[in-house]
Amino acid sequence: MTLKALAATKPTSFFIFNQLLYWQRLYALKKIMAKDKMKTYFQPIYDVQANKTMGFEALNRPEDVNCFDNTDDFYEFVGQTKNVYLFERFCRNLSIRRYCEQLNKEMDNKDFTIFINIHPNILLDKNYHSGETLALLKSFGISPQQVVFELTERSAVTDFHEFSRVLSHYRKQGYRIAVDDVGSGYNSLKTLIYLKPEFIKIDRSLIQNIDTEIPQQQLLSVLLNYAFQSETKVIAEGIERMEEFEYIREAGVHFAQGYAIGRPNEQLCEANVPLMRK
Repeated sequence: MTLKALAATKPTSFFIFNQLLYWQRLYALKKIMAKDKMKTYFQPIYDVQANKTMGFEALNRPEDVNCFDNTDDFYEFVGQTKNVYLFERFCRNLSIRRYCEQLNKEMDNKDFTIFINIHPNILLDKNYHSGETLALLKSFGISPQQVVFELTERSAVTDFHEFSRVLSHYRKQGYRIAVDDVGSGYNSLKTLIYLKPEFIKIDRSLIQNIDTEIPQQQLLSVLLNYAFQSETKVIAEGIERMEEFEYIREAGVHFAQGYAIGRPNEQLCEANVPLMRK
């Protein structure tokens, strides 16, 4: 009998089902970390004004999600366990290692920037201050100036003063900061003001059909004005149509990311420049 069938038999079985499912998922998570059962994809980020690839965002996806509905379900489960820090460290190290392997094997240009997703609370964890990432980068000949910590805006920051102090520590080492999902809600404006990121990544919900949607155009104008005043670079996410790309380029957006530019790939593949009409 499957777990779901067991849960359907009696109401009291629902508790047993949840417990069994939790332990099954926890075992799957630990197995993924123990055996590197994650696929790492790299999506290019395109310099709109200079017409060249400036870097890549590293995206990690589990190979086996049989006990999860989808990848989002998997990451939501990780956040509910006590393994968040271990998993984040695992993904960060895996991203850097695979990025450097691809960089040395495939690319003549070694000066790209890598964007690594990280939960804001991890940077506040005392275990994170060990310099492990710095040592790993040094072993591959990569400088911290080539690394951007990408903070998801959906993970709300509560203590802005403490977090700003912690970010100052990493900036002194050379790392830069990006705030992801800007415009998706939550506390994005406060996040921008207090954290002063080097990069703002505008959520795809504001970019889709921006060439025809006036309210979205107006909000983009506000964000670009803020970015200009604060010397912050803007990255438009979710570019899927050439009309969207052409609009954000004319508007003055610095960088772009999306399927129209380059899909996530296990190899480092530069932006699909021939598709870009100059």
